[in-house]
Amino acid sequence: MDNLGLEEGNTQTNQISQTGKLPGVFEVNPNLPIPKYLDETYWWAYLHPRGVNFFDKTLIVDSILFGNYRKLRDAVITEITHTPGNVLQLACVYGNISLRLADSIKPNHHLDVVDIAPVQLQNLSKKITTQKNIYLHHQDAGELNLNQQKYEHVLSFFLLHEVPDDLKVKILQQAIDHTAEGGKLTIVDYHKPRGYTPQRYIMYPVLKYLEPFALAMWHNDIRKWLPESDRIQSLNKTTFFGGLYQKIDIQL
Repeated sequence: MDNLGLEEGNTQTNQISQTGKLPGVFEVNPNLPIPKYLDETYWWAYLHPRGVNFFDKTLIVDSILFGNYRKLRDAVITEITHTPGNVLQLACVYGNISLRLADSIKPNHHLDVVDIAPVQLQNLSKKITTQKNIYLHHQDAGELNLNQQKYEHVLSFFLLHEVPDDLKVKILQQAIDHTAEGGKLTIVDYHKPRGYTPQRYIMYPVLKYLEPFALAMWHNDIRKWLPESDRIQSLNKTTFFGGLYQKIDIQL
């Protein structure tokens, strides 16, 4: 396997996470190909280097989210800091949420980030500066291999709307399985806006033609894809910006 994400002179090599990884470094698994849906649908946004360079700017992300990126990001960080412990982030995210999250958790805890696209992990690795508690893993969020590690908090930030429904089910099952007893799963994603809001009419054609799996988040409750589990103690949903976005907190 190839080691990526570690530049010469990087002082982060003196720490090793519970999963045996070096901060900011990951190994490419040659047996983990890019999924067909991702290659065909989102190559321009997540796989092409120019797309990665263009979209990975907080200003761009905030514009795409109608100025709500910081509000959603900060809501997540506030939620997570109420539950001290290690955090699992399911997929890399454009913007600075991973860095802010790593900075906000206690020094003796760490943030594990998984992604199936090496270019995304490499991009996040380049952004890591002073954070010595971010560990990167080239893995499929629907089939995790993290040595059965449990996390006090698991985060899915605008991931589910980008994957087919069958993968939504697998990802949520993995998320539940990797959340510790007493821990919390937080999901931030699209939601069907209220009828009188203009963003409802703006976003419908955008999602229909550019994000073919996203409208499922409009038409279905998250419970459709959640596994039946007696571990789930409560589910709370908060909506933002006229209902276009939702934050779901699942207590286990």
